[in-house]
Amino acid sequence: MESPLTVEAAETAEEAEEGVEEVWRAEDTTPNDVEAALRELLRQRHMREDIVAARVLNLVVVVDRDWRGEIENRLERLGRYRPSRTVLCAVEPGRTTLDAWAAMTPDHESGPEPLFREQVELKVGPQHIAHLDTIVDPLVLTDVPTLVWSPHGHAEAVDSLARLGQVVLIDSVAEPDARAAIGRARELTEHAYVVDLAWLRTTPWRERLASSFDPPEWRRELAAISTVTVRYRPDSGASALLLLGWLSSRLGWKPGSMAGHEGSLVCHATARRQDVTMKIEPMPSQSAPGLAGMTVETASGISLSLDRAPGGLAAVRRDRRGAESKWTLTGASRGEAGILGEGIRQALLRDPTYRPALEAAGTMLS
Repeated sequence: MESPLTVEAAETAEEAEEGVEEVWRAEDTTPNDVEAALRELLRQRHMREDIVAARVLNLVVVVDRDWRGEIENRLERLGRYRPSRTVLCAVEPGRTTLDAWAAMTPDHESGPEPLFREQVELKVGPQHIAHLDTIVDPLVLTDVPTLVWSPHGHAEAVDSLARLGQVVLIDSVAEPDARAAIGRARELTEHAYVVDLAWLRTTPWRERLASSFDPPEWRRELAAISTVTVRYRPDSGASALLLLGWLSSRLGWKPGSMAGHEGSLVCHATARRQDVTMKIEPMPSQSAPGLAGMTVETASGISLSLDRAPGGLAAVRRDRRGAESKWTLTGASRGEAGILGEGIRQALLRDPTYRPALEAAGTMLS
């Protein structure tokens, strides 16, 4: 029987540079034909050499056709966090047929015996979105987790893929309205594990803040916290709210609703000893997504400030007498490429602190 695969040499400089030796392309094809082509690519590779195909994680990405290149560039920079099989669905207005591209590429960062990772690109039309699960189903590896990511919206596609994906990757700061972003994240947690890039951007802040209260003489000040102020880039309100939600859930605070006050949002939380004032302040001068700084004050007159600075976070601590100590916490940012890689890695882990923080953030917006 004739093979369903028509093998072609790499056609572009980009393909050759990535180590793509063979590709399969078809126009007006079917998901079953694409799946057969992947099996044939693997068979032919096995005939030429011993091969270990990566079998850890599926990534299904739904993107707008015009922005496909940007997302592909971000995925290429993932390094050792690249998924085992990536299925990229490019939504093209006016398209009615399914075109496809598939290839296997070596991962030279995986060691002396490189793993091979599989790439699939599907060109779909808007009418395919509601039934994207039936198209993608034959193309995901079985018995490994599937991560769904739709960086350009397409909520209907994410909902369609819900039965296939155990994990959904989102970025709450991509939603212009923080209330809608937090609400959508809470909705998704009802049927999937959610990895939120807005949450991951707060990781260095949470780690540094927690370690600052590790010394015994500082740990008892946790119960005396009276004011927390978080500064953020104007489009990253979700990250600021999640950080306050984390503090609330970890320290047992019961937050109230946020209200506007002189350009900021303020709420009060009930703690064991006293009320805590929580405030988020936009910082238009902040260039990178995420947080710009935060200040924690206690009823005993102690304060700790963390702010972005070259090389990490600039820390300033003031004691009861007003004496200051300053230092720099290095290695505090992974950068946006690192944030996405950490998001892929988190698909295989479970962070028990995200959902309580998300629920507390939702309460503040209620």
